[in-house]
Amino acid sequence: MTYEDFASAQSFLLWSTFAVALIMGAVVNKTNFCTMGAVSDWVNMGDTGRMRAWVFAIALGVLGVMGLEAAGLVNVTNTFPPYRQNNFPWLENLIGGVLFGIGMVFASGCGNKTLVRIGGGNLKSVMVLLVIGVIAYFMVNPFPGSDKTLYSTLFYPWTSPTAVALGTNQDLGAILFAENAATGRMVVGGVVGGLLLIWAFKSADFRGSFDNVLGGLVVGLAVLAAWYITSNVMVDADGEIMSLQTYVQDWDLYAPADAVRPAAAGPLASQSFTFINPMGQSLGYAASGFDRTLLTFGIMALAGVAAGSLLWSLVSRSFRFEWFASFRDFVNHFLGAVLMGFGGVLAMGCTIGQGVTGFSTLALGSILTFAAIVLGSAVTMKVQYYKMVYESEATFLKAFVTALADLRLLPAGMRKLEAV
Repeated sequence: MTYEDFASAQSFLLWSTFAVALIMGAVVNKTNFCTMGAVSDWVNMGDTGRMRAWVFAIALGVLGVMGLEAAGLVNVTNTFPPYRQNNFPWLENLIGGVLFGIGMVFASGCGNKTLVRIGGGNLKSVMVLLVIGVIAYFMVNPFPGSDKTLYSTLFYPWTSPTAVALGTNQDLGAILFAENAATGRMVVGGVVGGLLLIWAFKSADFRGSFDNVLGGLVVGLAVLAAWYITSNVMVDADGEIMSLQTYVQDWDLYAPADAVRPAAAGPLASQSFTFINPMGQSLGYAASGFDRTLLTFGIMALAGVAAGSLLWSLVSRSFRFEWFASFRDFVNHFLGAVLMGFGGVLAMGCTIGQGVTGFSTLALGSILTFAAIVLGSAVTMKVQYYKMVYESEATFLKAFVTALADLRLLPAGMRKLEAV
């Protein structure tokens, strides 16, 4: 996929991203693929169908990246964001993941689900998108007239010192096999991906569920498609074939005088789907008057998922407007959006961005974030359940301790409320 000029290459990248996202949005809506729903079904009903769909998508991502990387067809080492960076900010991954997990429970869905719900006519999710966008934008961009961001003010001073500087990339293949990282990635990817695939299809109920299998299949393949596209769109600059990112970095050497230069080269690196930081990018893009220099992969991905969901909603006649049922419902969604905005940027991704895309690179931080998101959402759901059943008798502390006992994170003897 080599183009003679940057504008054509960038246009292909953006529109192909939109097309893949459109398909994913339609299928996610059709199949009700939902990571929060996956945790809810597991925690509240013992149903692992949607959790297996999520794991199936992860397995496809891991196995697909393993094969494509071995064949030299994708670059998942120098990416945006840098999943395999040498710096391992474990505390940010942990705290960000837990915050995001809590937030998506209050906001009725993760970043991807928020876009799908918007496509289905849910006006509550529009508010969630806007709040996440504001938080995400100012987590990485300074306040007007200042050089301070939300991240530098609230988190960096105490989270940054805990980061571990690794002697190699933080993916499991590089960590376990050191200088033989390429071999390690194939071995670890094959083992991890294979085990996840076996677990997903071990259930006869899952194998018999067309929607769950289709949802996991399409999400996993969409992540791989984005990795492939962003790794292989090139520009022929006077006979020298280079990536879009490299071209922008050397803009003055190759670009015509009348060409429009993107605002930054970073968002042109190889990447795949993630939805929280792009919500901040979308806010900046809209606030700029839709300045084309700010148009990115992430913005097109957001638009594609929402459009695909809208398309399916219209075809299936399931489109309907939905608004807040009460002021408490509004507060819950607002709080959830704030937590997802902070958590998603701090952890460098969401249930798709870290839970599938990042996990596909076998990055340690992505795997930790995935576990933290599941933990945060599972505990929150359990606490809400016990508070609802026992009402005034269930203080937050009692419900919290009981939730941890239910999840076997504390001894059963420590539970404060009877199981229901």
